[in-house]
Amino acid sequence: MKKRVVVTGVGVISPVGNTINSMWQNLISCKSGIRTIDSFDISDVSSKIAGSVRMGEDGFDPDDYMTPLEQKKVDKFIIFASAAAKQAWDDSGFANLNDEQKEKTSVIIGSGIGGVSKLYDTSVTLHDEGARRVSPFFIPSVLVNLASGHVAIKYGLKGANYSVVSACASGTHSIGEAFRAIRDGYYDFALAGGAEAAVCKLGVAGFAAARALSTHFNETPEKASRPWDKDRDGFIVGEGAGILALETLESAKSRGAKIYGEIVGYGFSCDAYHITAPDVNALGATASMESALKDADISTDSIDYINAHGTSTPAGDAAEIKAVKNVFKDHAYRLNMSSTKSSMGHLLGAAGAVEAIICLQSLNNNMIPATLNLDNPDDGFDLNLTPNIPQEKKLNYVMSNSFGFGGTNGTLIIKKFS
Repeated sequence: MKKRVVVTGVGVISPVGNTINSMWQNLISCKSGIRTIDSFDISDVSSKIAGSVRMGEDGFDPDDYMTPLEQKKVDKFIIFASAAAKQAWDDSGFANLNDEQKEKTSVIIGSGIGGVSKLYDTSVTLHDEGARRVSPFFIPSVLVNLASGHVAIKYGLKGANYSVVSACASGTHSIGEAFRAIRDGYYDFALAGGAEAAVCKLGVAGFAAARALSTHFNETPEKASRPWDKDRDGFIVGEGAGILALETLESAKSRGAKIYGEIVGYGFSCDAYHITAPDVNALGATASMESALKDADISTDSIDYINAHGTSTPAGDAAEIKAVKNVFKDHAYRLNMSSTKSSMGHLLGAAGAVEAIICLQSLNNNMIPATLNLDNPDDGFDLNLTPNIPQEKKLNYVMSNSFGFGGTNGTLIIKKFS
């Protein structure tokens, strides 16, 4: 018999806030976390802006989560993952789990790229100073699965421990895999999500070389991410982490845990079309949403809001609109969509996890964050895309989409807990 799976803790590090409450308040206040890059030389790169986690005073302080010595041994994506995991751990009350329960707790934290900053820095060191100057911690500092590894070691969690690497769908797929493992009885608890720290010279230059990034709004970064708008010209690379604490409804009730919401559906698919471009007929995205709806055993009319992948790329935005119309038909015009990437940029492998947390907040506040900068919708984008102003709406079911390079697609459906 399948078990019900609920969310009992969350943790988030993002360009618009480093706690769930600060992120949510900034989102519904329509504040942007997209800024001019000032942490490294960007003079020879065409895109000069990013959704960066604000560091220092009143920003993110890694010392709150790892010692300075520990920080030197890892890439920043692991620091972000560890910070969000600690928030979720503390929020959920998992600290009270006994040894037997910890053996039934999995950790699945994905990333699209992993330690790209350490890779770049170490390659420069190798070139300039030679092999003897390469850190003995280099390899474990960049491996994607070491985010999960560090979290599992810190808390003594002995269940499944691995990472999903599926580009920009990594966070969604990680949560979906944890959800299925708990629902099907393999584990009782999980910490799941995604982390990314690709705002570095190599990361930004790489995406810019692929002509994926916005370049027309370098002087006005807060206007650069504009999903579905006629003037959109690419995505804005972002960074951060989102971690969810998941468990069976039975255990959550027995512990008296706070319940944010219930995950009820998970779908996935592959376009099998192109390494970076979406299928022009949107068949993969369509199949992912249909799979999630079938998994949740609900009708299309049940969905009240879609937190869209919505990256602000010309082809990607068009494909998602087509897919939503394919799946929802007339109901597509009754539901709301919005893209919170308009506020924080694209967090790549962390995006789906952070957006799942936003969906939980939307459910519990009956509020849909706005799509910023949607001033002039492109032709055919005639759905309710929640332009520029948050909308109040009674919500029961929400959907979150994530689509990635390689044609990989993932969809979660989350239900208000009752």
